Amino acid sequence: MHNKKVRHLILITALILFLGLGVFLSIFFNVRSTKIPSNPPGTTGNTAGNINNGGLFAESNGVVYFSNSFDDDTLYSMNVDETNIKKISAAQVSNLLVAGKYLYYFQIGTSGTTGLGSVRAPHSFNRCKLDGSKSSTVVRETVIKAQLVGDTLYMLGSGDNGSYFFRVETNGSDRTGLTNYIINPAAYYNGFIYYNGTVSNHYLYALNPNDDTFTTVLEYNMWNPVVENGYVYFMDLTSDYRLCRYNLSGGPVEILSNDRVQSFNVGNGYIYYQTMGESAGLYCMLCDGSMFIQLANGEYCDISMTSKYVYFKNFFDQSITYHSLIGSGSYETFTAAGKAALEAK
Repeated sequence: MHNKKVRHLILITALILFLGLGVFLSIFFNVRSTKIPSNPPGTTGNTAGNINNGGLFAESNGVVYFSNSFDDDTLYSMNVDETNIKKISAAQVSNLLVAGKYLYYFQIGTSGTTGLGSVRAPHSFNRCKLDGSKSSTVVRETVIKAQLVGDTLYMLGSGDNGSYFFRVETNGSDRTGLTNYIINPAAYYNGFIYYNGTVSNHYLYALNPNDDTFTTVLEYNMWNPVVENGYVYFMDLTSDYRLCRYNLSGGPVEILSNDRVQSFNVGNGYIYYQTMGESAGLYCMLCDGSMFIQLANGEYCDISMTSKYVYFKNFFDQSITYHSLIGSGSYETFTAAGKAALEAK
């Protein structure tokens, strides 16, 4: 009888130890699976101009990741010179960010197929490897705009009660609400996120990511600020959306174009912008407003830039993407992306 009780006790103890080991291993491997290598200080996921135009292109280490309009906006990669174009995910993506060994993106729509047809995915902001594999959800909600700063994602979300601004770590942990109003986090520069106000005014403000403090930079009503080489480029709300810039070191606001601007992007020493009205067109000039040329007549949108090309779409047929060499006065259809789309189907 005594031996029977001992054996029974041993079995119970072994079972407890086995269950405990299972729980430990589960926690251990889950933590390991969500641990993301740290990014160097000052790392950002994309340029402000690209994010403000939908975040459809993002460049890192000579590779461009993009939403291919010729294939239902699914995720592709290519070299900067547009060679080696390939589909890396069936996810329909926007607001692309890239840093280290990971891509981050907002996903909505179909996410691959099964024998029953397309699988409908909920709104989510995801993370995956650079080859499109190992996709996982960071947050499951509608994200209007997001920027990566170091190891933290700053996000403008939208829900039933309106817009809100929050931050979350790249592994989805430590989600912290910051405001219950609109802040566009796209423009990070030299330690600060610059944004225009949306509540009582549209002044230029700066958010310090180190302590989440907000300061007023310039009392001037503006929209969609982009910071490049110490200058803030913006649409001037005081004068019919003309394009201006302001030196963060001080000085007067400089007028770059008196045209009514719909959207713009800045990079590689150039500004590309779309005008509104009877003479609507896509224009290009140097960042100081000189060397002004008209690239295309008509209405275009989603102006995206890499280190070599500018990409854009016709507003009335956004399934077609066009491209132009930076600084060039001509453009053409991005046929290589269309060809890659056909080969991927």
